[in-house]
Amino acid sequence: MVLRKRALLDLVTRSILECRWNVLYLESPDNHPFRLQVYRDDESYRVRIYIWNLTHGGGSARPRSEYRIQITGLSTSYFEPEIGGKTLILGWWDEVGVFAGFDYNKHSGTLGSSPSIQIREQFLRNAHINGFSACDKGNEEIAIAFKPSFFIEYIKNLESLHGFGESEYDLSVLETVAENPYAVNDGEIESTSWTRQTVIQSVKKRLRDSSFQDRVLTAYNYRCAMCGVQLDLVQAAHIVPVSHENGTDETSNGIALCALHHYAYDRGLVFVDEDYSIELNQSKLDKLRVISRDEGLEEFTEALRAIILLPPATSDRPHRDYLSIANFLRLAAS
Repeated sequence: MVLRKRALLDLVTRSILECRWNVLYLESPDNHPFRLQVYRDDESYRVRIYIWNLTHGGGSARPRSEYRIQITGLSTSYFEPEIGGKTLILGWWDEVGVFAGFDYNKHSGTLGSSPSIQIREQFLRNAHINGFSACDKGNEEIAIAFKPSFFIEYIKNLESLHGFGESEYDLSVLETVAENPYAVNDGEIESTSWTRQTVIQSVKKRLRDSSFQDRVLTAYNYRCAMCGVQLDLVQAAHIVPVSHENGTDETSNGIALCALHHYAYDRGLVFVDEDYSIELNQSKLDKLRVISRDEGLEEFTEALRAIILLPPATSDRPHRDYLSIANFLRLAAS
């Protein structure tokens, strides 16, 4: 499906919000390129976004495995940089739901009469499967294919990711992380150029987090297990924190919770018993009553289900061992 510019902007905005970041329009959303401020807490980026649909390469002279963005509709003969910010050149392949990002520094000159930028289909499909893929186009040019859940990671590491074309070895480690973020240990990452080690670690963590989030939210059909709400307010929460020695990224160590119940769960106000019943932490409530901070308890309690929503697949349901460990940790802390 070929999407209009406003629909493409909506995709970008949704991707940013689903990464739990915020968006401000710096100019009218009817203007392309789009200019946005993306931010969370004290971290903020100003971005200029050029975006087109990815389509098959034109004519019989181009391979069928090649996709491209056709640069049209610009008021200038070049990509304007975002001074003091970041310039993104993106394509969107709606068939599989992935972006392709191209290096502004490799395309900052005057554009030709019918300009286009290409990426091979294999890397788009790899990104759909793994979340991220780096396409070596030769001449040190790297195109990045990624799922919407990787959007903020792409913005944050924009220049560094496109710079991996300078080292075949560093690129090979990055590609291995993309294929399986669990397959690369810290020693292998430390053997890369020190300037890229932080980026590889960041990509590795994001891919692991994204995989966990996708699996958990899909298992619960994007519904909060405690109240059933969707509304794109649901997050994947670890039952046993990953920082704990028993914490894992298994789906059975996850539960889908809306923002309110995720926070309440992490604070130990509410917990899930081993029979999947939802329980209030009476010790925590007693302390809140003493300091007169129990307002809203009745409404909060009424919204809770008696038993959490459970994924259809038994293997995706919260493992009782994880629930037991988590309850000991959270209740002991309260």
